[in-house]
Amino acid sequence: MNSPEQAAQDIAITVLSAILHRDDDACPAILEALSKALHDLESVDEEQARCYTELTAQGLGKGRAGDIWRNLVAHDLSFFTSPLSEEIRDEGRAEGEAKGKAELIIQLLEHRGLQISPDDRARVTGCTDLGTLDTWFTRAITAATSRDVFTDEDRDEGLQN
Repeated sequence: MNSPEQAAQDIAITVLSAILHRDDDACPAILEALSKALHDLESVDEEQARCYTELTAQGLGKGRAGDIWRNLVAHDLSFFTSPLSEEIRDEGRAEGEAKGKAELIIQLLEHRGLQISPDDRARVTGCTDLGTLDTWFTRAITAATSRDVFTDEDRDEGLQN
C-alpha cells in the first residue's frame, strides 16, 4: 500500500498495515500514502478521516513511525481537525509564545543597556516554561543588572527553564 490510490481503496486496511509494519522500512511509504488518502477523504467524510487519523496515531505510538505520522499530519493541518492535529497546533503555539517572550526579555535587557552573558542568553532562549519567562520579564523591567533577573529564587520557587 504505497500509493494514495491503493490506500484509498481500503483505508482501514491501510491503517492496520501501517500499525503492523510500524517497525519496517516500508512504513514511511505506507504512512505517506495514508496521509494523502485521508486528505482526500476529509472532503467527503470529515469525521471518518478524523477517526482514522487518531486511530493511526494511537496504533503507532511514540516511536519512529509515530514521529513520522505526526510530521506528515503537521505538514498540512488544514484538513486534519482531530485531537492529534490540535495537540500539534497547541505545541507550535506554545513554542512560538515562549520564543517571543525570550526575545522580548533579551531586547528589554539590551535596550536598558544591561549586559547579558552568553550563558544567560542561552538560558533565556532555551527556556520553554512560560511562567519562568514571565517572571524573568517582570524582573528585567527593574533589574539593576541582568544577573538580578536570574536569581536563586528560580530554584527555590520550583521554576524551570
